[in-house]
Amino acid sequence: MSIIAQLSLGVSDPQRAAAFWSAVLGYHRRPLRYPGDDWIVLEPPPGVPGTAIAMDVSESPAEEFPRIHLDIDAGDRDLDEEVARLVALGARPVDWRHYPTDPHPAEPPYVVLADPEGNRFCVQGTRAPAT
Repeated sequence: MSIIAQLSLGVSDPQRAAAFWSAVLGYHRRPLRYPGDDWIVLEPPPGVPGTAIAMDVSESPAEEFPRIHLDIDAGDRDLDEEVARLVALGARPVDWRHYPTDPHPAEPPYVVLADPEGNRFCVQGTRAPAT
């Protein structure tokens, strides 16, 4: 059976993208494969589950409605707190017209953001009950 070894993300500025995703996920930069290697690959710390993300220079623009995107989970942090953290790191909210009008109660809420390169991603999690 095959497994996903890494996800490759097209970016215009690999250093900026790597700094953002490293801060978002707590990932570390993988050592270069050879001198002059221009791929930046981030991976989880040893013993932490997760899939590596490679940053590759792309001249094509980010898609408004990408056919593939990353979904991240806020973990034990409140969804809105995590979204605020990601925005402080450089993400921006996306005016996403496809939010469900009547979400199923078993589905976690989510927010669509764009990374500093414009690549869309979703953050899902739970919200603290209103007081």
